[in-house]
Amino acid sequence: MRIGIIGTRGIPNNYGGFEQLAQHLSVGLKNLGHEVYVYNSHTHFYKAKTWQGVNIIHQFDPENFLGATGQFVYDFNCILNARKQNLDVILNLGYTSSSVWLRLFPKKSFVITNMDGLEWKRSKYSKKIQGFLKYAEKLAVHHSDLLVADSHFIQTYITQKYGVRPEFIAYGAELFDSPDAAALKPFNVQPFNYNMIVARMEPENNIEMILDGIDLSRSDMIFFVVGNTRNKFGTYLKNKFRNNKAIVFTEAIYDSNILNSLRYYSKFYFHGHSVGGTNPSLLEAMGCQAFIIAHDNEFNRSVLGEDTFYFNKVEDIASLLLNCDRMSSESKRKIRNNYERISENYSWNKIIKQYEQLMIEHSRKSM
Repeated sequence: MRIGIIGTRGIPNNYGGFEQLAQHLSVGLKNLGHEVYVYNSHTHFYKAKTWQGVNIIHQFDPENFLGATGQFVYDFNCILNARKQNLDVILNLGYTSSSVWLRLFPKKSFVITNMDGLEWKRSKYSKKIQGFLKYAEKLAVHHSDLLVADSHFIQTYITQKYGVRPEFIAYGAELFDSPDAAALKPFNVQPFNYNMIVARMEPENNIEMILDGIDLSRSDMIFFVVGNTRNKFGTYLKNKFRNNKAIVFTEAIYDSNILNSLRYYSKFYFHGHSVGGTNPSLLEAMGCQAFIIAHDNEFNRSVLGEDTFYFNKVEDIASLLLNCDRMSSESKRKIRNNYERISENYSWNKIIKQYEQLMIEHSRKSM
């Protein structure tokens, strides 16, 4: 099959979850014998026409000077190019800025849209933008040939709201079993003597609640906040907690071995995400055998079940920091169960084969 992947900034990944999915999926499908094309922003650092056997199609992306509006232009350019490629299947990752152009997708291609999370619930968006995102979600549902949800909660939501049941294919992650304690040296910490969170600086990731809990606990144990703070909310957080010497903003860490070693050796790993589908950073932490403390919501419960400790408010965080025992038999069981869950339910090999089977089955039906 000739397969196109649209909707990301490109591969190799240096941005986020959908880029990571595109990276693993494109190489995996290519290794299974398919001809794969991934669309890259012209601003992406990788400029060659192929990467690990995957064809790269660079398209003009004005987001750097137009802001979010530029994403619509970029998606439009990708879709116009896809009309020339004679693709059997197009995998459209997300719908935020592509759904308005869905009618322009080539008629001969089978279009699969991964519905991502409930984008319109993100508090960073104004009411007007949230209204548009609800409209975009509706367009994606009605103008895609097939929908994929990476969360059972999203699958149920789409089914109940639109009467269309998406296929469930989880997000993927890798098992990390080669931690390097030397990776901690630049951070001046010892194994299991610090806590951390990895997240984008957005209100719905509950970073402020978690850091308020650190303040309330009066803990002097280092707490690493890993993520790019060069936005309005990131700047606000750095200013608010600038007097707490235990809270350290590391900015983003792109070296996976360093980041995974930090996860592995952390005492507590906090996960505050409350909007979206299956969150990649949560799966990665599970695969690193991190001891996870998670915000209590349906997304996190659908992945972690009872194999974590949950929080809903600042007082919960302070209490867990002071009273939770990482070395207890219960805690070790939770860590082990999450690690095994990655192998059983979220391995990239399994995810790639599920996507391939879906594409083969439905592209044949459309012929």
